[in-house]
Amino acid sequence: MYAIAIIRYRRPLDEVLTAVDAHRAYLKGLMEQGLVLVSGPLDPRYGGALLLRVPDEAAGATLDRIRDGDPFTEKGLAQYELLPWAPVFGKEELDRVFAPKP
Repeated sequence: MYAIAIIRYRRPLDEVLTAVDAHRAYLKGLMEQGLVLVSGPLDPRYGGALLLRVPDEAAGATLDRIRDGDPFTEKGLAQYELLPWAPVFGKEELDRVFAPKP
């Protein structure tokens, strides 16, 4: 299952920036696990977005764990909106581009 996470900052950007390195290290770990496929800040910079792939059988728990483990969430700097997503057009290409690595 795919999901989209919209991250909205709850604090001023200068406060958010104090945790950016920890947030990015956290996302890098999730990328290595194959959970985060693409991530980055929004423009203008009032938050960010993630494209996720999570196991179908544990999608809700995995999404909650991703949100709750983020340093932005732990420090009260941002909130997540988690949107399970069932792509139709282009799904085969998405699956091909982001095929799990052996």
